[in-house]
Amino acid sequence: MNYRRVFVQNGYVHIIITSYERTPVFIDNIEILRTAFRNVQKLYKFEIVSICILPDHIHLILHPENINTYPKIISSVKYYFSRNVGQVCPTDHLKIGYKNKREKGIFQRRYWEHTIKNEEELNNQINYIHYNPVKHGLVNKVKDWPYSSFHKFVKQGLYENDWGSAKDIENIKDIDFE
Repeated sequence: MNYRRVFVQNGYVHIIITSYERTPVFIDNIEILRTAFRNVQKLYKFEIVSICILPDHIHLILHPENINTYPKIISSVKYYFSRNVGQVCPTDHLKIGYKNKREKGIFQRRYWEHTIKNEEELNNQINYIHYNPVKHGLVNKVKDWPYSSFHKFVKQGLYENDWGSAKDIENIKDIDFE
């Protein structure tokens, strides 16, 4: 299968990284994940515009200084996390392709990415990311999920603390990336 990525300089990319077979690994190892992102920021210049970490997947919008580096950014985060988290999935549960390449079975090999085309889409994607824990039934209110950039946006005055009503999510309710 030929897979092509779009690289628009000075662009924003919404990325979804999923754990192997949706194993809930990220929240239990949140400090390792945070350290992975910090360490990779020392190698590549990028801004995490918004992020939401759920037990089995991560949504983030990246704004890399050089758009061509975002695959390396994701690969480096996955590498650091995998090297430091230990064995999550029992090796006898791994698919043969993962065993043959001596992979730990922490991440799905591929990740989903979407190049954001304009400011309206960027805002909708940010809203979608912040609303994701409610969508998945992890919390009833956006503000109750601690593993999200939502709280940073509230401090900056970009959201009200009680954001997430039916009116607030009107533009994102039909978006589904999962």
